[in-house]
Amino acid sequence: MEVIRLTGYTEDEKLEIAKRHLVPKQLDEHGLNPEHLVFTDPALRTVIDSYTREAGLRNFEREIATVTRKIARKVAEGEIGTTRVTPNALQRFLGAPKTLPEERLKKDEVGIATGLAWTATGGDVLFVEATVMKGKGRLTMTGQLGDVMKESAQAALSWTRAHARQLGLREEAFGVNDLHVHVPEGAIPKDGPSAGITMATAIVSAFTGRPVRASLAMTGEITLRGHVLPIGGLKEKILAARRAGIDTILCPKLNKKELDEVPPHLRRGMQMHLVETVDEVLSLALLPPPDARAQPGPKTAPRPFPGRPRRPVTV
Repeated sequence: MEVIRLTGYTEDEKLEIAKRHLVPKQLDEHGLNPEHLVFTDPALRTVIDSYTREAGLRNFEREIATVTRKIARKVAEGEIGTTRVTPNALQRFLGAPKTLPEERLKKDEVGIATGLAWTATGGDVLFVEATVMKGKGRLTMTGQLGDVMKESAQAALSWTRAHARQLGLREEAFGVNDLHVHVPEGAIPKDGPSAGITMATAIVSAFTGRPVRASLAMTGEITLRGHVLPIGGLKEKILAARRAGIDTILCPKLNKKELDEVPPHLRRGMQMHLVETVDEVLSLALLPPPDARAQPGPKTAPRPFPGRPRRPVTV
């Protein structure tokens, strides 16, 4: 047998399918016609974003059916006129929103980078935090990480240590400080290799005191030589970045072919940077230190540096 993998629908595709097929189907099954019930486009988009989080349409159709049943009951009770469903009216029919909207970081911060992940319901935004504290060179990883993701953190730290002089760090800093890497939403198992460059960025940021751009997200596997390897689920990850309001994405140059297959309207207004090495990633993702005198780095003293930490997923 040949396995054929299909990517998830975009928001625009879901909207058109709902208008052409799902809404007419539910009206017909409940004995209604367009004079009884009208879904506005903003209401359908709100159902997609706030009440369903899926690659397909099954739950989306169920929510439409829930609204339609309630209107059918009103019609059966003798109410006449057209019910126009708007975003403000949805809570009356469906209750409180079931999913929280994805959001980007509010400001540029030290020690936290934004990654992109793939889940069974599509793409998602993933934050990687790193902080440095006085210790004996230990690495702690939390957030219910799988073995592959832990190996990515080890590789990212090893690359950082190997390039300490290039980054302006003293090699002794790694022996007298502990590093803690955390991926929030600890109740959700996470695994996969493509958070490698995200972890490297967060780690370098924590050691150097350089903030990471909040409007930027990245995905890519890292090697010990600092090369960026290709990843999967690029289309879903781009959709997740767009939903979160992120306008700049770093992805592996080896994914260029997949990027060309992403519909142009999904990339409109977004800057896509194809990277080959971790050096390119850091030059795009990191900002200069806000105040080198107020926030000394390892090159001035081997001491911990301030870094503000703040569904099963495959990254």
